[in-house]
Amino acid sequence: MSLKNRINKNEITYGTWITINNQLIPEILASAGFDWLCIDLEHSSIDLDDLMSLIISIERNNICPLVRVGENNSNLIKRVMDLGSHGVIVPNVNNEQDAIKAVKSVKYPPYGNRGVGLFRAQKFGKEFNEYLSWVKKNSIVIVQIEHIDAVNNLEKIFSVKGIDAYFIGPYDLSSSMGIPGKFKDKRFKETLNKIIETGKKFNISSGFHS
Repeated sequence: MSLKNRINKNEITYGTWITINNQLIPEILASAGFDWLCIDLEHSSIDLDDLMSLIISIERNNICPLVRVGENNSNLIKRVMDLGSHGVIVPNVNNEQDAIKAVKSVKYPPYGNRGVGLFRAQKFGKEFNEYLSWVKKNSIVIVQIEHIDAVNNLEKIFSVKGIDAYFIGPYDLSSSMGIPGKFKDKRFKETLNKIIETGKKFNISSGFHS
C-alpha cells in the first residue's frame, strides 16, 4: 500500500528528517524500519544539487522519499517533484490561498498548475503517462501549521482538496503566540487541541515531532 493511502486511512507511519548530505544516511536509517524519510531543505545546508542522490538512495532502500521545501514556491516544488520526490512538506501555510498554492504546485492541470517537464520522475519522458496517473493518485501534500494565523484559518485550510496531512511546527507556533518554547502553557495546549480536533473533523491526518 502506498504511503498516500496509509496517510489517508489515518494509519500510523514513522519517518524522520534528513539534514546531512550523505547518501549513506538513508542506508543507515533503513534498518530502523521507517516508512518515509524527509529531506529538509528548510533548516539544513542541503540544496537542490544534493537532492537527487539522496532521493535515489532513499528509494533504493524501499522507503518513500519526501522533501520539506524551504518555502511555498511553485518553481521549487515543481523541481523537487521532477527529481522524484513522492511529495512535499510545505512550511508556513497560514490561509486557504497558501494551501491551494501548495496543492496546485504538485498537481498537473486540470487539478493544478504544475508545468510539464521531462526529468527523472517521468523517466526522462519514457513513462510520462504513467507518471501523470501516479501524481494524481499518489503524490503527497503535507502542510505545516506553525503560526497563530494558520490556527485562525484552520477550517478553510483543511477544506482544500488535495491536502493529505499536516505537521505542527511547535517552536514557530508558540513564538507566534508570544510564548516561544513554552509547550506546557495552557494557551499552547488549547491551541494544539483545536488543531487536532479540526483535523479530525476534516479527516486530515496529523503529524507530530517526537
